[in-house]
Amino acid sequence: QLETLEQEEQECLELRPHPTEKRTHIVTHQHGMTVTKTLQEGEAEPQCQSFCYSRAKLRGLLLEGASLLLLRVLARRQTMPPDLVFPAIDTEGDLCTSSY
Repeated sequence: QLETLEQEEQECLELRPHPTEKRTHIVTHQHGMTVTKTLQEGEAEPQCQSFCYSRAKLRGLLLEGASLLLLRVLARRQTMPPDLVFPAIDTEGDLCTSSY
């Protein structure tokens, strides 16, 4: 049984005159998971948003690293179960579903 304990994602856009940096930090804790998004445009103050999700809402959650691992296992087995759907977190930090 695999579980994501922490995940960090960073995206940098070199747009002139205001480069933009987006960071998403996901960390698991005893009550569930916290997603913190940070956006910094140019020299402006960073804007932060945090979302907390309970363990019940996250049952079966498939984050990016686990998704890559699952795809490799499925490719190796050369099989795809029908209607394979998992809860996931989108680029905005909201819960969504991931279908294969």
